[in-house]
Amino acid sequence: MEEYGVFREKISLAPGCPGVYIMLDRQGTVIYVGKANSLKSRMASYLSGKDTRPMAPFLLARAHDVQFITTRTEKEALILENNLIKKHRPRYNVILRDDKTYYHLSLDPSEKYPRLHLVRKKSNDAALYFGPYPSGAAAKETLRFVQQVFPLRTCRNREVQFRSRPCLEHQIGRCLAPCRGWIDESAYRKLVEGAVSFLQGRRRELMDELKKQMEEASQALRYEEAACLRDRLGLLAHALEKQNVDGGGSQDQDILGIFADRDIRQLCILFVRGGKLLGSKSFAPLKTRMSDGEILSAALQQYYDGVAVPEEIILPCDLPDADVIAEWLDGIKKARVLFTIPRRGPKKALLDMACANAREMLVLNRKKEEKHNEAMRILQEKLSLAKLPRRIECYDISNISGKHAVGAMVVFQDGQPEKSAYRRFRIKTGNEPDDYGMMKEMLNRRFAGDDPLPDLVVVDGGKGQLHIALTVFNEKGVNLDVIGLAKEERTLPAAGILRPNQASRDEDRVYLPRRKDAVRLSKWPDALLLLQRVRDEAHRFAISYHRRLKQKNDFRSILDAIPDIGPSRRNLLLTHFGSVRQVARASREDLQKVSGIGKDLAEKIYETLNKKNI
Repeated sequence: MEEYGVFREKISLAPGCPGVYIMLDRQGTVIYVGKANSLKSRMASYLSGKDTRPMAPFLLARAHDVQFITTRTEKEALILENNLIKKHRPRYNVILRDDKTYYHLSLDPSEKYPRLHLVRKKSNDAALYFGPYPSGAAAKETLRFVQQVFPLRTCRNREVQFRSRPCLEHQIGRCLAPCRGWIDESAYRKLVEGAVSFLQGRRRELMDELKKQMEEASQALRYEEAACLRDRLGLLAHALEKQNVDGGGSQDQDILGIFADRDIRQLCILFVRGGKLLGSKSFAPLKTRMSDGEILSAALQQYYDGVAVPEEIILPCDLPDADVIAEWLDGIKKARVLFTIPRRGPKKALLDMACANAREMLVLNRKKEEKHNEAMRILQEKLSLAKLPRRIECYDISNISGKHAVGAMVVFQDGQPEKSAYRRFRIKTGNEPDDYGMMKEMLNRRFAGDDPLPDLVVVDGGKGQLHIALTVFNEKGVNLDVIGLAKEERTLPAAGILRPNQASRDEDRVYLPRRKDAVRLSKWPDALLLLQRVRDEAHRFAISYHRRLKQKNDFRSILDAIPDIGPSRRNLLLTHFGSVRQVARASREDLQKVSGIGKDLAEKIYETLNKKNI
């Protein structure tokens, strides 16, 4: 056990209190983060053989040093562990690979006529948020249904103030035109309350209230109003009949299913809200030697950090630290969260469904992986690459006549975007439309450091952009495979009829160094699609940065034209609201909340921005 001498020395110094331990390799890279109620006992278990986890020998063989951070309670240790895992992303910790933003529906009850709309992020404001939804499609479907039953306005606040006539939504019966005052505020509030009740899962109570309102309207001879309420009841009853699942109750539930195949684990979560199965969510397969309980414990910590917690979480097995995780979740929800491991009945059926979905997702992911590996193999063969292109970097330029010029770099690892490695470049040299010079500047800045090199570099463009990349690599002594991908405009002949081989001539072209003619990959669509995905993502990333920069500069010039607005107040506005768009959406009262912005100045800013219609 001499190889563990550093651990023996550290163990002698380890405190016997709760905290977090951080294992590092010989290069000082964090490879594992763990928590313990007693750091001394946990570290001793590694060497004594009492830690029977299959991954324990792995950690001991690869760790060279260990650090400790003490906390007052095990709950604090759990929170710290989660933060450190997100920061360092250690190799031997469970990392849920999912960079998607969760969708919510938002409604601000403080507005005179509140509207319901889709958002990607929850803000620290007075609005109500419903969700999260497993996908944009699920959120949009819910929004469409709510709008059908409760016709709330869809137009933005700024549009309401300046609208001279009702919008198309009113014409098709999906809005009651509060912008024109065609519905009084109290009646509109009833619609809002109904929508909120539905989204909060109080559907039975909602139906009882609507029945009561319908009967009252009928007795008062308001037959048109009673008919509208009858139609709403019918839609709600149909939705409940169609979408209810037998989950053993009407509470909100998350069901975590897991499927194991040797050392590969696939996790799937089903969402039940108010007895309604909303959908599911899965993550990338995990290759780990951890037990199912350890994986689920880590998944709970990561998934519910910033996501709404349900009343009940259904699990397939016990958790090693269930008590401390339950305490942590109780604190987030500010209510008791129940862990259930069903053996029979409706909840067991839901758990079996979640595990079956996990199994199907693992099969699907393996098919995708096989398909992607074949695409990479074809690219290596047809483009004469030195190695399999597992890591691809793509570069693109965006500008308008040289103005607001930016460059973008995106990274794909094993066919998936690695957004943490994306880079943006604000082009510094000149204001002339020189795409070659801009590409050269971006590549020089990217390859000036010691960042990891890709297996393949893709530049958006043809022979000219490819030549620039080769020139930069030669100057820097970088030996990399590089290609140019030229996007072709697909146009029909004047007669509207494609001639033979017309499609092949219009496809995207791949240019290689020291080769005159472009390579055609139409016979291998999966390989071509991979390159197109990378190129299109670089294009999207570059354009979004360019638009943001242009909008910010335009906004600054507009504000600078307002008396009493200088750089300091301009920056205060951007800092307070977070973005140019949010400043433009702000009301007069919101603008006055910014330090140094009085009533008169807020009025000037508001009138200017709304006239410009930003």
